[in-house]
Amino acid sequence: MLWFALFLGATALVVLFGVEKGIEKVSKIMMPILVVLSIIIAVYAALMPGASAGLAYYLKPDFSRFSPKTVLAALGQLFYSMSLAMGIMVTYGSYMKKDVNLESSVRQIEIFDTAIAFIAGLMIIPAVFVFSGGDESALGKGPGLMFVTLPKVFESMRGGAVIGTLFFLLVLFAALTSAISLLESVVSIYCDKCGISRKKACLIAVLISVVLGVPSSLGNGIWSNIKIIGMDFLTFFDFISNSVLMPIVAIFICIFVGYVIKPKAIIDEAEECGEKYHAKGLFTVVIKYFAPICILLILISSILEATGTLKF
Repeated sequence: MLWFALFLGATALVVLFGVEKGIEKVSKIMMPILVVLSIIIAVYAALMPGASAGLAYYLKPDFSRFSPKTVLAALGQLFYSMSLAMGIMVTYGSYMKKDVNLESSVRQIEIFDTAIAFIAGLMIIPAVFVFSGGDESALGKGPGLMFVTLPKVFESMRGGAVIGTLFFLLVLFAALTSAISLLESVVSIYCDKCGISRKKACLIAVLISVVLGVPSSLGNGIWSNIKIIGMDFLTFFDFISNSVLMPIVAIFICIFVGYVIKPKAIIDEAEECGEKYHAKGLFTVVIKYFAPICILLILISSILEATGTLKF
């Protein structure tokens, strides 16, 4: 509870200062350092004895394991990775100047997001093979791999204690920036729709976050015996937000853009910078037809799999 309170307090403090004075200034310094450290660690992990098997597993496609679940899992990961259907992109986008090329900015986000994900794989997977003796099942530990495998990598490095400490501090900061972006979306909506000050909006959002966050904080502790459809609080909230609410919101966004305000409204916004939006035709087809179908499949499969109705 103490760490939860400190983290939420730090998030609220940055949001109080606003995007430019708070988020932008610290991100410009800390995130490049994290990227550089990640590249160094990835190179070191790839050169460790026995890492070649991990590299082959990571980089060489095995189409015998390809299934519908592979596609749906990849599409679902896009929601989380690209911060889609959370209001984050809409909120941050509203702060951009009119002369900024949106199409170019989106392309940069796509490239950097994919590159960082690829580097993260290079950091983790070869190291897992090295320290597990090539056991592929060790990869099934999920997000906890970073806190299980990377400490072993740092232990084997010269100066690893310093590098490891700095790395995890920066990972903490990266998590903080994600929390800040989520809280900023809520606070900005309160300010715009309710006409209240940023300070009051932030206080309301923090109080709601505390109420929702306490069960998640205690769900793997003194409340671990409480289950919702077989899930602890944190897993349940993660399932509801990522696998249910986000796809539903995304479907409504597709319907709203595709059939209510029409794709031309977005295309005109993208061309306000004076540059032509080259993907307007593709965007129109995707937002009206392709994206809603894919998102609906993600939603249905997530619910069926979570309830045990569907097994891949």
